[in-house]
Parts: sequence; C-alpha cells; structure tokens
Amino acid sequence: MELIFEGIKKAFWLLVTIDPEVMGITLLSLKVSGIATLISLVIGISSGTAIALSGFPGKKIVVSLINTGMGLPPVVVGLFVTIFLWRSGPLGFLGILYTPAAMITAQTVIATPIVMGITVAAMQQLPKKLRLQILALGATRLQMVWVLIKEARLLLLAAVMAGFGGVISEIGASIMVGGNIKGYTRVLTTATVMETSKGNFDIAIALGIILLALAYFVNLILTHVQQRERPR
Repeated sequence: MELIFEGIKKAFWLLVTIDPEVMGITLLSLKVSGIATLISLVIGISSGTAIALSGFPGKKIVVSLINTGMGLPPVVVGLFVTIFLWRSGPLGFLGILYTPAAMITAQTVIATPIVMGITVAAMQQLPKKLRLQILALGATRLQMVWVLIKEARLLLLAAVMAGFGGVISEIGASIMVGGNIKGYTRVLTTATVMETSKGNFDIAIALGIILLALAYFVNLILTHVQQRERPR
C-alpha cells in the first residue's frame, strides 16, 4: 500500500511540475496511438462496411478471420512487423524500424481488425430492408452506404474506443519495433516496464496512473459524443 501511495504522490508531482520527460512520453503515446487509431478507422470502417454489405462465397470464413484478428497478440504483431521492417526484410528499404513510424504501423495492424470486426457486426445488425428503402428514395449506392454508416454511428464510436484502448495499452509490439529509445520511441507502456525492471516502483506506478488517466479522458470524450448521439 505504501508503494501505491508513493506512486500516486509521484504521479501528482510529475503532472503538477509538468516534467518535460514525462510530458514528452505522454504526448508521444497519444500521437502514436491516435494516428494508428485514425488509420485503422479508415481501413477498418471502409473494409468492414464493404464486407458486411456484400455477398460472396466464403464470407463466413472471412468474417471469422476478422474476428480472430480482433484478438491478435501484440507480441506476434511486433514480431512480424519487425521481420518485414528489418534491414534484410521486404520493407527494410524504408528504414523506419525503431522509429515512431514503425510503432504506428504495428499499432495499426492491432487496431484494424478490432474496428473492422465491430463495423461488420454493426452493419449486419441494420435491417436489410433499410438498404432497399434508401435506394428506392433515389439515393446512389455511395449515399446509401453513408446513410447506413450514420445509422450505425453509435456502435462505430464503440469501435473507435475499442481500437484506441487496444493500442494505447499494448506493450509487446511497441517495445519490439520501437526499441524504447529515450526521447524518441519511449511511450508510457514501455517506460513503465523499464522502470519496473529497474525497481523504481513509485515511478512505474506514477506512469501507470498517467496512462490510465490518458485513456480515461480520451474515452470520456468519445463516450460523451456517443451518449449525445443516442436516440431518445
């Protein structure tokens, strides 16, 4: 209990004094996970919508693969992204391994199946007759898709929260492809693991509290938007 109390005091002190290193780590965490979530939304919502609204052989297999991808172990993602970005790997010419770009890539791979899976479920939940009604009113297929996305916006906001939550808290992929380089690729999760391994439990707890607070406030904003949009 004393360690936890010291950690809370340390977190409060680091925030009040606006510690430059902690602020840098926090902003990088938000930047990396935020960009990864945005990219995953573009890929996941568009792909998930296309799969949900299409009928093709093997659709159930594809949806099953997407649902399996929602539970991808971050360490496995980190391993394969590292192999691809390694100097002798297929994408080694990019030279982005152990950079924030590599971390964004890995986190995008983690978040995309989550967003895609929830999008597929959200779109399939809408009444099938709704599509015919929209088209009967003279809408194009693109306009129909846009209306359906708006109808499913509450669940899609849940996809945003799930995707962001999945990447802001992951450690395996970030430390493998980022290297936990001070002032460059060190984020809250990797810094917490490092301080714990050094026995600095008060700092580790403080970083953990800051991470929880960051995740909470982002989700608080998204939840506010979601509840405001809820049908009355």
